[in-house]
Amino acid sequence: METLFDDADFMTPSRLSELECSIGRTVAIVGQRWTPVILRAIFEGRRRFDGIQEELGIARNILSDRLRTLEAHGILERKHYSTHPPRQEYHLTAKGMALWPVLVTLMAWGDRFTSGEAGPPVILRHAGCGQDTNPYLVCSHCEEAIAARDVSWRAGPGVLWGEALGTEGRGG
Repeated sequence: METLFDDADFMTPSRLSELECSIGRTVAIVGQRWTPVILRAIFEGRRRFDGIQEELGIARNILSDRLRTLEAHGILERKHYSTHPPRQEYHLTAKGMALWPVLVTLMAWGDRFTSGEAGPPVILRHAGCGQDTNPYLVCSHCEEAIAARDVSWRAGPGVLWGEALGTEGRGG
């Protein structure tokens, strides 16, 4: 019997979307090369195709493909800003805005492990208090900071493969 992992190209986006794994299904949508930095540009306020393309230096066909994928998954929506000539810009939907913590967590990892001596290229400033800030995870119940070793993984209601996780596993 063939399994999902027997195929040499099982890591393609279409195959990842078949995994019974929220991370795999998410990567199938937003994990393609260029997609995270396209989203970053839109979060920074660039909404027009030419502005995104110019900032990133990405090939137009690749940018078009990535924007279509994000739109098809309800992460972006196009809004008209000109009728003559017809022009559109891209706006994040609520689903797209929900990716913000993912992107800033990736940014924090990059700041820590890829920035080198020069330091991070961007620093986040909290509008509420005016201070520079870094993202961190907290428990949704007690609001205590959490790390991989502070949580366990267990099968959720969407799992179809029964007790494949076995006993609860510790992170890290």
